[in-house]
Amino acid sequence: MTGDERPAPVLTLMWEARATEGRGPDLLEWARARAAELPDGPSAPLRAELFQAPRDRVLCLTWWQAEQGADLPELPEPPAELITRAVHRWRFASVEVWGGYSGRRS
Repeated sequence: MTGDERPAPVLTLMWEARATEGRGPDLLEWARARAAELPDGPSAPLRAELFQAPRDRVLCLTWWQAEQGADLPELPEPPAELITRAVHRWRFASVEVWGGYSGRRS
């Protein structure tokens, strides 16, 4: 790497789905299984995390060392019987990072 080259920015992919009534645990398990299929090794995400929210929502965030338009693996659409609407997907580019509880920017 020369002095002018910088590593690719950190790109966060967000995947959010809302389960049909009472199917939140099923959707969470489905998403957990799909997240486990993300690549390993050098092509793996920097981090992956699953969340639950009220009203049977499931959220998966994955962090990648990649440019905004990069072709990255994403969780697919769940089976129609598990969800009330199409999955919402967004890509976010990291702008700043704060560390720990100090509130200081890194």
